[in-house]
Amino acid sequence: MSATSDQTSPEPTPEPTLNQPQTGPAAGDSSRPPSPAPTTPGTVPPGLGPVPPPPAPAQVPDAVGPADAADTGKEAAGPVSPLAASTSAASASPAAAAASSASGSALTPDILGEPWVARRIPVTESPTKAPGADHAVLVFQREAAGRASAPRHSRAVLYLHGRSDYFFQTHLAQAYLDAGYEFYALDLRACGRAGVGHASPHDVRDLRVHDEEISEALRIIRSEHGHDVVVLNGHSTGGLQAVIWTADHPGTVDAVVLNSPWLDLRGSALVRSYGSAFVDLISRRDPERVIGEPGSGEEDNYVAALHRRWRGEWDWDLALKPAPSFPVRAGFLAGIRRLQREVHHGLGIRVPILVCCSTVSGGVRASLEEAQRSDVVLDVDQIIDRAQYLGDDVTVRQIPEGVHDLALSGPLARAEYLQAVTRWLDNRLH
Repeated sequence: MSATSDQTSPEPTPEPTLNQPQTGPAAGDSSRPPSPAPTTPGTVPPGLGPVPPPPAPAQVPDAVGPADAADTGKEAAGPVSPLAASTSAASASPAAAAASSASGSALTPDILGEPWVARRIPVTESPTKAPGADHAVLVFQREAAGRASAPRHSRAVLYLHGRSDYFFQTHLAQAYLDAGYEFYALDLRACGRAGVGHASPHDVRDLRVHDEEISEALRIIRSEHGHDVVVLNGHSTGGLQAVIWTADHPGTVDAVVLNSPWLDLRGSALVRSYGSAFVDLISRRDPERVIGEPGSGEEDNYVAALHRRWRGEWDWDLALKPAPSFPVRAGFLAGIRRLQREVHHGLGIRVPILVCCSTVSGGVRASLEEAQRSDVVLDVDQIIDRAQYLGDDVTVRQIPEGVHDLALSGPLARAEYLQAVTRWLDNRLH
């Protein structure tokens, strides 16, 4: 196994300076984010609705948008996110509707607004691994499914989100599109769009339960939409998901890009060993028990540093990516630790892997200014150390002043990350 380190920057950027004054694009109340208003388990947060199941193809009109939902009697997708408030809704093209009907699965307008659409992926319920979860949601641009012949891009990226997260980073998608890759994002069962109304969002006790929807998403991408090269891009927990999938299913993807992957539990060796054993014991008796875990407390400086409501520049939906995050339960963390041990034993992945992370680890007590220039969720040294166990061809790239989700970093770090990814892909996938 080998891991190479590529830390050269397209443009020199200053080293992280934790005492530098705040220079973000938005300023506001720097207080810690308050807890969101409580909701009754199983109820839908105000203003949101789950992606509806597809109706029979014969009953699907050319397009059902928010404006004409009342006239057609169909349920429209949730409201347009503030992130895409400036995006106007448009009717589906006849070609897109025909492609949707031909595939046997209807597309619905996504919460991001046009050109984004959502496709519901039914999954087999698993009471022990993901209680109550019956579908996932694949999100992509309408044009990806609207061509009767060849796709507009022969290559594609499938993005897997992190814990207490969902896909909203349209600028990430645009970077891939500009580089010649169609972009797809999968909100996994019980998560994000697929977790709306779920009694316990992100309560998944074995990440391998997601194999079903990942497999179906890849089938759609390759077989229905005609892409011949697919890159798997995972963030945080999605990064762990990505490498486990790739190791378990060789030949299904052509490269893996990891954005701050969660490859080990942050904490001392004592916490990682005895603490993990204790969590495993609890999970066997009470998998739903909420436990303490870094980043899941009442104070969430990560969200406060990034969301426009406090001191950040981003405006995602706090019902889908809340502050504080959704509770960490014993069953979930025990399942994560089992997979992280597999990583440490070596996965033997044969396709090229790019591991990206920040240069600095912060913490739950970091100031908002520090949280805007470091990873306050994971330990970057652990990420780098575990990268060597992933496979035979691993490149590590650290991004100065990068935050946990490198795609949400400040402008310079964000641009460096996106350029690092697209240049690496250009070099490795000729």
